[in-house]
Amino acid sequence: MTRILSALSEVAGRYDAVFCDLWGCLHNGKAAFPAAVAALQAYRADGGVVVLLTNAPRPNASVITQLDGLGVPRDAWDAVVSSGDAAQMGMLSGAVGQRVFHIGAPKDEVFFTEFADDLAAYAATRPPVTRVSLTEAEGIVCTGLVNDLTETPADYRAQLLLAKTRGLKMLCANPDIVVDLGEKRLYCAGALAEAYQAMGGEALYFGKPHPPIYDLARRRLAAISDRGDPQILCIGDGIATDVQGGMAEGLDTLFVTGGLAADQFGADPANPDGGLLDDWLEAKQLSATFAVGYLR
Repeated sequence: MTRILSALSEVAGRYDAVFCDLWGCLHNGKAAFPAAVAALQAYRADGGVVVLLTNAPRPNASVITQLDGLGVPRDAWDAVVSSGDAAQMGMLSGAVGQRVFHIGAPKDEVFFTEFADDLAAYAATRPPVTRVSLTEAEGIVCTGLVNDLTETPADYRAQLLLAKTRGLKMLCANPDIVVDLGEKRLYCAGALAEAYQAMGGEALYFGKPHPPIYDLARRRLAAISDRGDPQILCIGDGIATDVQGGMAEGLDTLFVTGGLAADQFGADPANPDGGLLDDWLEAKQLSATFAVGYLR
């Protein structure tokens, strides 16, 4: 049975580090959540290490710039690991070939040009990746919809059918299906990958809940912490990403119920109903170690 907490501080002392999700936990795409920021600052002040683990399809430098703009202070975290970072590693290794067709927004262009230090060294040893038209491509790199404010996966049906007919693999840089921008729900790259698989195409994933992003997070944690076998808590509002991913890694999880699934646990998002939560998790066949209404 999942234990409902009032705050992270109730269990923080058990863990050397947290892998904390961003969107829905630390911010809503428009502004940081002050209580969540304070919780992470307090955790770090007591000696914990905060690794922000996000399914954002962009490299971590771009994510850090966004966090600065949203008002997330740098003393609330130690390192940032993005699905974009892990997917860049996959792209550089040739997972979908060297000639790729990009599906994504202009803001995601940095995926092809900016690399964290540990990936830049690897990129220097690899053949260049060239962006080409769909008819010339060996594979697809999908970072999201071109305009997620107006488009849906249905708008990409023709492109995806052509790619499937040509037998192209899709590298999905963000496994999330949807995300909430304030009060508006937007589709992510995972929705396009899901649609592609539904028509018989093959998609490769590198973000949560899949192993590559956790492998990268552990390496970056080891680079900044001397704890040989750290106890890690995964925090997030995505049951199929944050919780499922943490469980698959054998890590404890803290499910933030006031995020994507806030309407499932009673009238007060800050205080989830335990019975509703247990029934919902049982239906999902998943079990978080802990739950909290909002990260605080």
